[in-house]
Amino acid sequence: MPFLIAAAAAIAGILNTVQSGANASLNKALDQPILAALVVTAANVAVYLAAAPFIGIGWPGSQRIAGVPWWAWLGGAMGATYVLATIFIAERLGAAVFTGITVTAAIVTSVLLDHFGWVGFAQHNADPWRILGCALMIGGLVLVCLR
Repeated sequence: MPFLIAAAAAIAGILNTVQSGANASLNKALDQPILAALVVTAANVAVYLAAAPFIGIGWPGSQRIAGVPWWAWLGGAMGATYVLATIFIAERLGAAVFTGITVTAAIVTSVLLDHFGWVGFAQHNADPWRILGCALMIGGLVLVCLR
């Protein structure tokens, strides 16, 4: 895996964790969870618009739109659900437990998605090493959750 791609993924993971605290703090300060979620969404839009000149933006034709799988349209709703979870749950659980749960769930789900080639991912078998990795993630989560 090229170093820069791995570094970008690591930075995204760091930002994802920090985002949880920022979202929860925004909600706490505003005391309006939907307003906090809308502020987060507005910030998302601003970043997308700022990135557009560097990445390019264009509208696909109707044939491309018609070819999109039904479940692909739900990504934004899934992201919004995650943002609401950070607003309502992250502060109560703490950064370590919230991130541990979300990352462990993401790893286990990722292995399943890869194994079956679901939602557009190339198929990669869930070999014993991947299954062991999932088990270790679950074990690590249990240790993080112990108080």
